[in-house]
Amino acid sequence: MSEAMQEQGTEMPDMDVGAIMSMIPHRYPMLLVDRMIKVRRNESAVGIKNVTINEQFFEGHFPGHPIMPGVMIVEAMAQTAGVLVVASLGQPAADQIVYFMSIDEARFRKPVVPGDRLELHVSKLQERRSVYKFEGKAIVDGKVHAEAVFTAMIMKREAA
Repeated sequence: MSEAMQEQGTEMPDMDVGAIMSMIPHRYPMLLVDRMIKVRRNESAVGIKNVTINEQFFEGHFPGHPIMPGVMIVEAMAQTAGVLVVASLGQPAADQIVYFMSIDEARFRKPVVPGDRLELHVSKLQERRSVYKFEGKAIVDGKVHAEAVFTAMIMKREAA
């Protein structure tokens, strides 16, 4: 059995925001994952986003009735998946970047508001070369608020 197959599904350590920033290029205000927990190499992970009223998008979405935009929830799921892929590969993150390819079956069931602890559950459905397909669920207090199936590609970064 190959080393990669032996590692599949093994528990990985939780990751704080510093570790997350070492794996994906996102920074405030676009970094939407504060912590990674329950990370299983090449399989699944849970990202945590503590939603606060200080989020830049709440200024206009919507004044007096702040709701996290659905597209930002899907982006948070994708960032969680990106961290899972980079951490699972165990290669230097500085050489890689993960790009969205498609978003399917997106459903928004309940609003996400300031004060919510958003759990971003992602599971790898398929992997072919550098293309990954994931299922994601955004959960608050045990209830699904949003879900989607999305595809992403990991690529080597071009030199600047």
